[in-house]
Amino acid sequence: MSREVTIFTDGACSGNPGPGGWGAVLTFGDHRKELSGGEAATTNNRMELMAAIMALEALTRPCAVHLYTDSNYLKGGVTTWLAGWKRNGWRTADRKPVKNVELWQRLEAATERHEIDWRWVKGHAGDEMNERADLLARQGMAPYLTKRKAAPGA
Repeated sequence: MSREVTIFTDGACSGNPGPGGWGAVLTFGDHRKELSGGEAATTNNRMELMAAIMALEALTRPCAVHLYTDSNYLKGGVTTWLAGWKRNGWRTADRKPVKNVELWQRLEAATERHEIDWRWVKGHAGDEMNERADLLARQGMAPYLTKRKAAPGA
């Protein structure tokens, strides 16, 4: 795998559940690609997963990936819990169904052809690329936010 790609991902949600968005910044050498999207009714964890899924699915060939996330749910899930969930028939250690199973399965499929180094970054702490991914996530959410109407006479 000769192509080395750095990815920063983030998810956002207004209410949980509520309208949400995801964002990703992919860099390869001097090239940069930004992705974002959203949903009308979702959760912050689903948007964190979607950011990673969409970024990895955007890669057109196998890559060595450094993927940065501020989500302990995403990083812990993919690096620690996923193998056990699969062994347990997509159930947690206490035998409950894994939440967001369809997204975890899609993420697993998106990781198969890449060599990925999952890295945690503290959110909202001034990391330029994490802040950009956060902005993209909020932009992805924006079309799904209901605009509040001003009260008559206001």
